[in-house]
Amino acid sequence: MIDHFSKSKKSLTVKQLLNETVAILQSVGIPVESHTERRLERIALCFLAVAGVTSSWQSAKSLPDKRRLKTRDIINFINQHFEESISSGSYDDIRRKDLRLLVLANLVINSGENPSAATNDPTRGYSLETEFAQLVKAFKTKNWKKQLAVFLQGRVALSDTLARQRNLGKLSVDLPDSVTIELSQGEHNLLQKRIVEEFLPRFGKGCQVLYIGDTTKKILHLERDTLSRLSFFELSHEKLPDIIAYDAERNWLYLIEAVHSSGAMNEARVLELKRATQQCTAQIIFVTAFLKKSDFRKWILDIA
Repeated sequence: MIDHFSKSKKSLTVKQLLNETVAILQSVGIPVESHTERRLERIALCFLAVAGVTSSWQSAKSLPDKRRLKTRDIINFINQHFEESISSGSYDDIRRKDLRLLVLANLVINSGENPSAATNDPTRGYSLETEFAQLVKAFKTKNWKKQLAVFLQGRVALSDTLARQRNLGKLSVDLPDSVTIELSQGEHNLLQKRIVEEFLPRFGKGCQVLYIGDTTKKILHLERDTLSRLSFFELSHEKLPDIIAYDAERNWLYLIEAVHSSGAMNEARVLELKRATQQCTAQIIFVTAFLKKSDFRKWILDIA
C-alpha cells in the first residue's frame, strides 16, 4: 500500500488507518492524486469521523445505526481520536472542502434532523451512505473484492465524471505528424489551432510542430531532441514564441506568435529572438498571426 502521509507527524497506527482510508476512497473512484498531503489527510479524517471508525473497519456506522454528525461533531471526533487540534471555527472548511468530494460521490449523505436543510445550516448532519457503509465493513476481509465489484456495478466513478468535465470545451488540435493534443478554451488557443491546422499546411507544407504552448500550461507539446539538433536556444528560456515549426526540406524554422491581446513580432521581439537563435543551424522565419482582420489592423504598425 502506498504511504500517502510520509511527512505526517501522526503515529504509525494513525498513518496506517489514514492510508487504508485513502485506499478505500480510491477503490470507489474518489480522485486523490491532485491533493496535497494535508488536504488528503483532512478528507480521510472526516471520512473516519462520519463512519465512526477509530481502529476496526467492521465498526463503521451509517444512518440506520443513528450515526449522523454535524460539522462541529466531526471536528470534535477528529480532535479526540486522531491527534488533531482543529479549531471549532473551521466547520465551514469541513463542509466546503473536506467532505465535498465524498458528498458529490454520494458516499456521504446529508442527514440528521433536517436532511433538506440549506448547505450552511449548522444543524445539518452527515452519514455514510448505507450500501457504502456495508462495503467499508468488508475492507481487509476475504469478501472485499467481491463486495467492491457489486458496489461499483452501474455506478459512475467521481474521478471519471470530473475528468470528463475537465475535458469539456477542450480544443483538439491535429498536429502534422498525426498527433492530437488538447488546448484549453479561449481565443488565443483557437488561433493556435488554426495556425497548426490551416496556416502551416498552406504555407509550411510538411512542417513538423516542435513546440506549442497553452494559456493554462506553457509547454504542451515539445520535440526537445529536434530543437537540440538545430542548436535552438535553451528551452527554459521564458520568452519562447507560441508555436515553433520546422520545415526539414528547406531547413526553415518558423517562430510564430499568436496575437490576441499582445505579443506581436515587433522590432524588439525580433531582435531578441535573433540574438537568442544565433547558434541555430536553420533559417529563422518570423510570423505574427491574427484571428481577425480587426486584430491585424490594430497591430499592423507594430509589426517588424
